[in-house]
Amino acid sequence: MAYDDLRSLLRALEREGDLKRIKAEVDPHLEVGEIVDRVNKAGGPALLFENVKGATMPLAMNVFGTDRRLLKALGLTSYAEISDKIGGLLKPELPHGFVGVREAFGKLGSMVHVPPKKVKSEQAPVQEVVLTGDDVDLEQLPALFTWPKDGGSFFNLGLTHTKHPETGIRNLGLYRLQRHDKRTIGMHWQIHKDSHNHYQVAAKRGERLPVAIAFGAPPAVTYASTAPLPGDIDEYLFAGFIQGKRIEMVDCKTVPLQVPANAEVVIEGWLEPGEMLPEGPFGDHTGFYTPQEPFPALTIDCVTMRKRPLIQSIVVGRPPTEDGPLGRATERFFLPLLKIIVPDIVDYHLPEAGGFHNCAIVSIDKKYPKHAQKVMSAVWGAHMMSLTKLIVIVDSDCDVHDLHEVAWRALGNTDYARDLTVAEGPVDHLDHASYQQFWGGKAGIDATRKWPGEGYTRDGGWPEMVESDPGTAAKVDRRWKEYGL
Repeated sequence: MAYDDLRSLLRALEREGDLKRIKAEVDPHLEVGEIVDRVNKAGGPALLFENVKGATMPLAMNVFGTDRRLLKALGLTSYAEISDKIGGLLKPELPHGFVGVREAFGKLGSMVHVPPKKVKSEQAPVQEVVLTGDDVDLEQLPALFTWPKDGGSFFNLGLTHTKHPETGIRNLGLYRLQRHDKRTIGMHWQIHKDSHNHYQVAAKRGERLPVAIAFGAPPAVTYASTAPLPGDIDEYLFAGFIQGKRIEMVDCKTVPLQVPANAEVVIEGWLEPGEMLPEGPFGDHTGFYTPQEPFPALTIDCVTMRKRPLIQSIVVGRPPTEDGPLGRATERFFLPLLKIIVPDIVDYHLPEAGGFHNCAIVSIDKKYPKHAQKVMSAVWGAHMMSLTKLIVIVDSDCDVHDLHEVAWRALGNTDYARDLTVAEGPVDHLDHASYQQFWGGKAGIDATRKWPGEGYTRDGGWPEMVESDPGTAAKVDRRWKEYGL
């Protein structure tokens, strides 16, 4: 089982020696960011800063900084547990015999526990303390000024809740939040995000949009906020699916939204149509600063929290960062779903160095000429994969996670006059390399073995790869200790 709340996870990590308490006073202006970045890149422990200058509550950092900790937080031993579970639910075969019927009912039974469960306010730890009016002071919450040219202090792990003004469909997203003053937050939601769409619809209707932001949520909920789900799939349904039990939620005090009952802190407010403030610059997960732009400014009317709350945040910047395990989880979890859209795919890899959206390495079981180009087009048409800038297609015998192997194939198997596809299309809002914002050039590399039907007509055909003699390799395996190596 995943952990029901953040603090129970932190206690477990501390028992295992994988959490370090920092009792010395630390400055959220640059100092915390420098500490966390060093510890993360060294593969170090989760950190709990107990004395953050200017704040009234502790700050948990680097909680998901290793694959081990994220897996533990989600109650998993490997990311394959969720991808296999999703793959099993997606299988279209009808059950055969008693065993098949039992397995089918087992799958249905597991789904019963997935939908979120509403609880009363007195059962919600996050509403033990309620602050309104002049008592609202966001400066009590530790926000980070991480990099020297950042435009201010930011909350980097606040889970933003909105709902579509017409359909009422809920969205949970993870966006950076700039603290403008004691009661105002900048909402950096990008044009491809559902919350941006909710705001646009509300503005056209001349309505204000209710927003609730949760900090220190249950780990499965925090992960689900990062997942690239289609707009009609509830993130809380997905969080319950991962957690293996229903997520408890409670009605907000001042806005018509629900939030995790076991979160640490929730801030509530309304976005007025057209109210914007300059937001940024910000040292983002791309490793570069994103420029200042106008974004909606949220006025906070209410803060609810536990009696002794803490805040969770992350540091982003030049990879590797805490984004790494979160991105790898998404890559593995969504493989079965991507295969439904593009069944040609055997496996895929989204390198962290590419920010998980700049490059996709895809392996296929090639069946016909130009199969690789067909898969490129299909991947670019698959939901948020449309933002991918580079797609490298390799044969199924290539390990897509071995970047040295992939580079060897891509650099050696490619005639760029024939095997390079160049196109234009949408790119990530944060992409700095495109010559104009929101769209730019893309490339696909066919690094598969080439067939005569694709125009490869050289004598002898495509050459064989160099491989060891199997018999000799087995002999050397047996005698390895004799060599004294």
